[in-house]
Amino acid sequence: MSPAPGACRIAPRTDDPDFTRELIPGRPVAGRWLALDYALDRFADPVRPLLRFARSDGTHEDALLPGPVLGRAAWLGPVPPGTARILLAAPAEGFRIEAARLLSRGAVLAIGARRRPDKLPVALYQWLRRDARRLRNTLRIAAGVRPLAEYSTWKAERARPFEPALDRVPAGPLPRLGLILEAAADEAEAVRRTVAALLAQGHRDWRLSLTWRGPAPAGLLPDPRIAADTLPDGVAMGHLRPGDVLAPDALTHLAAAFAGSAPADLAYADSEADTRDGLRPSLKPGWSPDLALTTLYPGRPLLVSAALVARTGWAPGQGARALLLAATLAGPARIRRIPRILCRAAPEAPDPDGHEADLAAALERAGAPAALVRTGDVLDLDWPLPEPPPLVSIVIPTRDRPELLRVAVRGVLQDTAYPFLELVIVDNGSTDPGVAALHAEWESDKRVRRLDRPGPFNFSRLVNDGVAASRGAVLVLLNNDVEVLHPDWLTAMVRQALRPEVGAVGAKLLFGNGRIQHAGVVVGLGGRAGHILRNRPADTPGHLGRLTVAHEVAGVTAACLAVTREKFDAVGGLDSEAFPIDFNDIDFCLRLGARGWHAIWTPRAVLAHHESVSRGPSVGAARARFEAEGDRFAARWRGTIRDDPYYHPAFSVTTFGEELE
Repeated sequence: MSPAPGACRIAPRTDDPDFTRELIPGRPVAGRWLALDYALDRFADPVRPLLRFARSDGTHEDALLPGPVLGRAAWLGPVPPGTARILLAAPAEGFRIEAARLLSRGAVLAIGARRRPDKLPVALYQWLRRDARRLRNTLRIAAGVRPLAEYSTWKAERARPFEPALDRVPAGPLPRLGLILEAAADEAEAVRRTVAALLAQGHRDWRLSLTWRGPAPAGLLPDPRIAADTLPDGVAMGHLRPGDVLAPDALTHLAAAFAGSAPADLAYADSEADTRDGLRPSLKPGWSPDLALTTLYPGRPLLVSAALVARTGWAPGQGARALLLAATLAGPARIRRIPRILCRAAPEAPDPDGHEADLAAALERAGAPAALVRTGDVLDLDWPLPEPPPLVSIVIPTRDRPELLRVAVRGVLQDTAYPFLELVIVDNGSTDPGVAALHAEWESDKRVRRLDRPGPFNFSRLVNDGVAASRGAVLVLLNNDVEVLHPDWLTAMVRQALRPEVGAVGAKLLFGNGRIQHAGVVVGLGGRAGHILRNRPADTPGHLGRLTVAHEVAGVTAACLAVTREKFDAVGGLDSEAFPIDFNDIDFCLRLGARGWHAIWTPRAVLAHHESVSRGPSVGAARARFEAEGDRFAARWRGTIRDDPYYHPAFSVTTFGEELE
């Protein structure tokens, strides 16, 4: 049988340890789009595959594909001009390409018109403007990206049945798991559904403690592994709710996390739930203790090792929420996040009062210094400031644009409530007389220092020089186009930066129109790194409500970034050689992360950022420089780009986040 028109042949490669396959098209690739369908062992870690479009001149463009979290995934994107070879980085074992074919732009337009017709007017406008780059992105979104509201359709297209030849069940005996189910008498039917799913599990070494509030219905102990009112034994323990339905391989995945020479202290997986808007997933980030405490995002299924349970002092009857909070505050060393949808979770009523009481009790038992802050149903944590608070050095690199600088400096000096600060203005050769007039105004303010650094613009070097000339224990990098909106912004950032485990701290930055400019950086977004949920309304809660609270992220922007001097110096500041202008901030955050200091983004520090208005957009030589820095960033952090721990592998990296690929 002859291959289908546009089909690609797959050939192995041995000259690169990552790119081990090559897609060999059956026709010229110029102006074409590549459609790729692939499958992965359901028990393998669904790391994102990576495509490399290599040109004959030695340059290349990379495309990050979705992780096949349901066993199968698909990607559709343009083949860049000048492509000579298409290379693929994917797991060496348990990975299968099911189809690889080239499509015309017309075929992609037809797919996009069917899936997201609202994007067509935008595409037409970009076509008329001959804006090829934005047109490609719009067509990519229309044809290859689905909003979360279309989860059911997306799931149906990507789920596949178990295949013994591809799906390798973990070998060896897996440990026993203990489960707790508490129910009222009127929940008997829901309990039957949960028990039926347990009886259908592939992993059969489990015990269930079934406790009834009130009289126990008859006929609901159909298996000797189910007992009433006794704490189940097992190497790990977790709760279920009446009506939870575990996927048939759920306990196999979870038990495997607690097997081997380095068993997990805590393991959790994705879930889905029926809501009034239809079936919706909970696609959970990697381990984020701040987020776990304030949003309880691990949800179900969640198992905690018996050793960690004993260390927390948790006791039966305290409930699932108290177990999660106690385990989080105990500081589990080995956490296994399973990015697979392993549970249809039963709905439960919100309980902000119970959450607040349990969290307050858990913080007190753990001796954690944080205080609770509640706004409506949102709980956040306030970390302590020493008395007196430390001196903060705010470093602002600038050149000309006195109208911007005046606003930024006024916000720091007049509109900021934090009591102990100094301002170091690093001037990169301003010639506008308005700047000199401003410095004359500020000359009598002993908090302000001017550092002259003329020469070619190198943001990283300007920042490093400003830091070297400053005196504070806490450093804040601030752009000259940032405007203070609330006086407590600096206090909120310093509280986070002083935590021993925290590296860089970022703020919630808004465009002048009030929409989100920065809510944390996702590594891999846009191919290298990008701002999640950019240009969404300011009150957007984000998936799992994470934009309502402070939480861990891969990185934050240097437009407003706080870090202690000790940690800044420990990693050598910003890399002024590799990243003089762009990618320096996220590279800095990742180097801090490599030392064990994670980045935190907080919505309690809110500022306006008139992004890059002082520099303007990158075009011509500036665009080439941007691409060169981006390539260096991608080469240095390739592994993190393929697996940002705080961004789910099912999410698209084409849009600004939280849509399905």
